[in-house]
Amino acid sequence: MHDDLIARAESWLAEDPDQETRDELAKLIEAGDVGELAARFSGTLQFGTAGLRGELGAGPMRMNRSVVIRAAAGLAAYLKKNGTPHGDGTAGLVVIGYDARHKSADFARDTAAVMTGAGLRAAVLPRPLPTPVLAFAIRHLGAVAGVEVTASHNPPRDNGYKVYLGDGSQIVPPADAGIAAEIDAIASLHDVPRPDAGWETLDDAVLDAYLARTDAVLGAGSPRTARTVYTAMHGVGKDVLLAAFARAGFPAPVLVAEQAEPDPDFPTVAFPNPEEPGAMDLAFARARATDPDLIVANDPDADRCAVAVKDGGDWRMLRGDEVGALLAAHLVRRGATGTFAESIVSSSLLGRIAEKAGLPYEETLTGFKWIARVDGLAYGYEEALGYCVDPQGVRDKDGITAALLITELASVLKEEGRTLLDLLDDLAVEHGLHATDQLSVRVQDLSLIADAMRRLREQPPTELAGLRITRAEDLTRGTDRLPPTDGLRYTLDGARVIVRPSGTEPKLKCYLEVVVPVSAHAGLPAARARAAELLAAVKRDLSAAAGI
Repeated sequence: MHDDLIARAESWLAEDPDQETRDELAKLIEAGDVGELAARFSGTLQFGTAGLRGELGAGPMRMNRSVVIRAAAGLAAYLKKNGTPHGDGTAGLVVIGYDARHKSADFARDTAAVMTGAGLRAAVLPRPLPTPVLAFAIRHLGAVAGVEVTASHNPPRDNGYKVYLGDGSQIVPPADAGIAAEIDAIASLHDVPRPDAGWETLDDAVLDAYLARTDAVLGAGSPRTARTVYTAMHGVGKDVLLAAFARAGFPAPVLVAEQAEPDPDFPTVAFPNPEEPGAMDLAFARARATDPDLIVANDPDADRCAVAVKDGGDWRMLRGDEVGALLAAHLVRRGATGTFAESIVSSSLLGRIAEKAGLPYEETLTGFKWIARVDGLAYGYEEALGYCVDPQGVRDKDGITAALLITELASVLKEEGRTLLDLLDDLAVEHGLHATDQLSVRVQDLSLIADAMRRLREQPPTELAGLRITRAEDLTRGTDRLPPTDGLRYTLDGARVIVRPSGTEPKLKCYLEVVVPVSAHAGLPAARARAAELLAAVKRDLSAAAGI
């Protein structure tokens, strides 16, 4: 076992093109660190519908140049087998974007070299830019595929590799399995041609076209008066968002200076995710000092958008479900046509809004790879701060255009002497108070997640918070509307619970929703109190049932 492990590590070392990871691996081999070597060589980082994502470091279970070169070569082989040449006989174009994380530029350059060596055309965005710019560029340039090097809101030590096909949406089965099979077929990096040149570095024309497309998001002649505080969360969103706001005629956002510039170490936050405790503290402090109408935040690759509002005497984050409902109500008021869609873990309020407006509504599996594929999509969202408000331009979540739309809504309400919270109250009175929460457990040992899922399947709860479970679904079997996925869905009398392993982080995620009617007599305060009580009880009982 020991000799085999060392032999595999030495074989990997002989092919590694990166001096940094070569030195790292050589030290582990020299030290005979069997535990660490076993962790890095226990398998390979699996390519799936989220592409690749993992901790940076040497070895096949980490993100590094060797893993990326193999992934790019597998993608190139898949594309060549699936009809990439255009009708005029020219090779298909692959567009490559990247964020400002450690190694992102290196991974983008390696991808361009591999695509070029494989006989495809490659074009790299001019600098670190938001993920939605890459998603836009694929369709705008008529590419056959796109790659974004990003780990989104993961910790600083991580990076990732997200793949889109020519329709501008992320890959779904069976493309993921097809690409994974091509990656597995690569015997050696020496078999992968990687020229030193031959690809194109794009100029700002694509970015300019993306910004011009943002005009389609806003209503003609709408108010543009809401004042914002903005944080880029140490990511790549600032310059593009400021340009979009200036183009739209909004007041220039007040920046959270400590988080405005790209920094792959994310020094002011434990996790660069607006949903994580403490991540918005600096934005709240800036808002207390400047008294804006709302706070807007992007995650590091700016595909997500967080919103905070003044509630009573201080500021609080709106849940993704609250922002999702607000944007839907705004689009309905503007006369939107087409299908409203959301993932199954998001609030059922969107379905109520769509039904009242006479609009089609669809539920999908988690992720914009599914939401973006809904026929006739006009608007899609999921609770994890992702919003697709211009599917003709970007078939993915887009934190820049979502920020524009929510700021337009705040401006409309401001002109009426109202706020985003007032509109949320209106929706609660009209459709019932839809309150959501999440029980999320981060683990070091992934077997704990599998154990919890098995426990719930073998000993399913019959009630939660005193509410009887009227329907229990094991989503691994799929449904008449959904393909199979690893998840459990419980329908209760006035509540809903979904349990699933995270697709991008070592977490078990449980999504909770309760719906409380707002009676004319008791009103919103009583409904909120009842909802909070129910959510706390559901969370407690579910935690006990899952053993987490």
